[in-house]
Amino acid sequence: MNIRATKLTLLTGIMLAFCSCENSLNDIKKIASKEEDKPISRTTDVDMIYSDSAKVKAHVTGPLMIDYSDNTPKPYKEFPKGIKIIFYDSNLKESGSVVSDYAIQREKENLIEFRRHVVATSAHGDVFKSEELVYDMTAKTFKSTKPVEITSPDGTIMEGVGADSNDSLYPWHILQTTGVFHVDEKAVQ
Repeated sequence: MNIRATKLTLLTGIMLAFCSCENSLNDIKKIASKEEDKPISRTTDVDMIYSDSAKVKAHVTGPLMIDYSDNTPKPYKEFPKGIKIIFYDSNLKESGSVVSDYAIQREKENLIEFRRHVVATSAHGDVFKSEELVYDMTAKTFKSTKPVEITSPDGTIMEGVGADSNDSLYPWHILQTTGVFHVDEKAVQ
């Protein structure tokens, strides 16, 4: 075999190796991008206690939690079958609760988004209902941009589009407010 044929064979072999490596790298990239959307764990019958500085802050329960923490640049935990969170004050007294049919906890943003049939109750007895409620764990505030209904313990019903509150769920600030207010006739006279 002459030197020219040997060089041509060697060059062809190197080109084939690079081509096959390129295809393999593309295949790996495709597989990795598909893996990004897969959860790292699924937990059933969730029962978690959140604490800060050895003080209980919240009790979380739900039938299913899917954790996407490690496989995505924006880690999150999803509660596709609903969630219930009971919040506690510094004396371990219940300070409110939130229940919804779906929730997603966005870890880097420090947010919990409650969706579908959201009901939040304050220690004062106010009951908030909406299709959306977002809890900002950093600012310790609740916010909704959807239609809301808030019922007070005295039966007063206030409605609006959008609302916000502090982490004790009291008082609420409602945007575009309408409502039915109960008036004690004896108190007015």
